[in-house]
Amino acid sequence: MLRFMPVGDSMTIGSAGEHTWRYRLWQHLCTAYGRPFTLVGPRETLHDPSTDAPTSYAYAYPDFPRGHLAGWGEGWHHMAPLIREHVRSCRADVLLVSLGLIDLGFYTNAEQTADNVRAFVAGARAANPRVRVAVMPVIRNIRVEKDAPFAEQVDRFNDLLAKTVADLDDPNSPLLLVPPPASYDFHTDTYDGTHPNETGEHKLAAAFAEAMWHGWGLGGPYGAWALDGRR
Repeated sequence: MLRFMPVGDSMTIGSAGEHTWRYRLWQHLCTAYGRPFTLVGPRETLHDPSTDAPTSYAYAYPDFPRGHLAGWGEGWHHMAPLIREHVRSCRADVLLVSLGLIDLGFYTNAEQTADNVRAFVAGARAANPRVRVAVMPVIRNIRVEKDAPFAEQVDRFNDLLAKTVADLDDPNSPLLLVPPPASYDFHTDTYDGTHPNETGEHKLAAAFAEAMWHGWGLGGPYGAWALDGRR
């Protein structure tokens, strides 16, 4: 059984009442992959806005493998020290990573964040020398419209991330840079300028699905059926 671990920030953990892109990807892989797989991770909950804590199980569709390693307000800075333990304990084969917005907004600059990417990959490989890692660049949010230095850091980090992925790629433990969804627009694909709504969830899931299909021959194209509003 192939074991996928979603790793991310608030866009990945999701909030009470949401489906999450994790669910959308699981739904897709149920059709496209055709072999046993699951989603794994040490956490299962959503963020609960009423308590500002990751305590909610109120998924819009709860009947799917909800394991993940994601947290509201967490980034590469937080996940790099944790990943070795959780890849080992959850026996993860594929990491689906979407991080960086929090780092650049609050903790580290582009160069420091790239250093944390290297530490993250080293930790994951220490736990599983054959782990695959698919990495999404930072998805721009509404802050880039009013904070030019932040926007510059996002662009700088995404350039460094591409170089880091190319540098660390290994046939035994491949890294894959996931092209951000070209049509993603934080004005229309989020509910607050940052966090994905239904169309945003589908577009993020599609980006991972298409990258794994083209890069690794895993799964298949993210079909139009998944974008027609059906849940």
